[in-house]
Amino acid sequence: MVQHTAWDTHPEPLPVDSAPVPEYGTGSLADLLPTLAAGLGVPGMTAGITELTPADRNCVFLIDGLGWEQLRAHPDDAPFLTSLLDSSRGGTGRPITAGYPATTATSLASVGTGLPPGAHGLPGYTVRDPATGALMNQLRWQPWTAPGPWQPYPTVFGLAHEAGVHAAQVSSPTFANTPLTKVALSGGEFHGRLSGEDRMDCAAEQLARADRALVYTYYAEVDGAGHRFGVDSDTWRGQLGHVDRLVQRLAEQLPPRSALYVTADHGMVDVPFDEEHRIDFDEDWELKAGVALLGGEGRARHVYAVPGARSDVLTCWREVLGEQFWVASRDEAIAAGWFGPRIDDRVYARIGDVVAAARDDVLLIASEREPKESAMVGNHGSMTPAEQLVPLLEVRS
Repeated sequence: MVQHTAWDTHPEPLPVDSAPVPEYGTGSLADLLPTLAAGLGVPGMTAGITELTPADRNCVFLIDGLGWEQLRAHPDDAPFLTSLLDSSRGGTGRPITAGYPATTATSLASVGTGLPPGAHGLPGYTVRDPATGALMNQLRWQPWTAPGPWQPYPTVFGLAHEAGVHAAQVSSPTFANTPLTKVALSGGEFHGRLSGEDRMDCAAEQLARADRALVYTYYAEVDGAGHRFGVDSDTWRGQLGHVDRLVQRLAEQLPPRSALYVTADHGMVDVPFDEEHRIDFDEDWELKAGVALLGGEGRARHVYAVPGARSDVLTCWREVLGEQFWVASRDEAIAAGWFGPRIDDRVYARIGDVVAAARDDVLLIASEREPKESAMVGNHGSMTPAEQLVPLLEVRS
């Protein structure tokens, strides 16, 4: 078995309660749309992010993969976004938190529903479907899982539309009818635009269509560049520069009484390609013992044990990984608030019997069953600041 020596200065397993839990209720992605909708007078919405001032027209621009720390580290590549750093979180100059795990499917569901993962029910990249016993990829979905029962709550867009607010999503046409869009971001009009420039122009048009508006737009390519080439690569920096210009384009077109909020679904961590930093589950007989399914992703794992092996799996994972990961039982992670203040009954069994969240630049890959994901340079999912902190930049007109 590989000897993991990079964290020898941490001889004891990391305490579960030492993990920096997201700011659910006051400063997480799940609180953003309810705060904006409350300012628009939508019934039942609560302004959890109290630093924000209401506006009549609101646009959320979500940049996939652009964490707070990555943005601050690249001022020359994103001069316009950098000029907005002090505006973050209502002028406090502070970030908000993504939620756990810090991954796209979970974060988009948190944004769209206004609920934390334990309630909306998308608590990971892949999780076990209790109805089938198989892994469910919540980003790509599977044809035999109906979106409605999996995530039954209305979206904030739908509630805003019912309250007379013009609600619209402007994104790539690829996402028009995906199951993830249906469960997380439906409820308003969908406007598909291929280019980023066309999306910015359309978003501005949608804001101007009504006296009260809630508009969402999205850019995916920063995340893709980070996964493939790493944060700070030439490709990643080029994508950052491009989206910087897109944000400025939209900001210059805002109609009167508008607020533009620029945020992200997660940040990213580059992980070196060596055995100290990339631990391979598929080649580690100790970690595999008693495990029926391995879910989640390399920095945020859900581990599903065979019947009767739960305690042994937890003990083993703590012994092997406890210096590099926060390793918790399902109930411990829930009690610590990793997935939010409440866990719906239908969500409980989707969470792993054992949950493992990475610290620093370490990754638990699965080279045989997840060859594509195991080859990624940039990764995310855990509760470290590089992954968890996201901007909430603001431009007003």
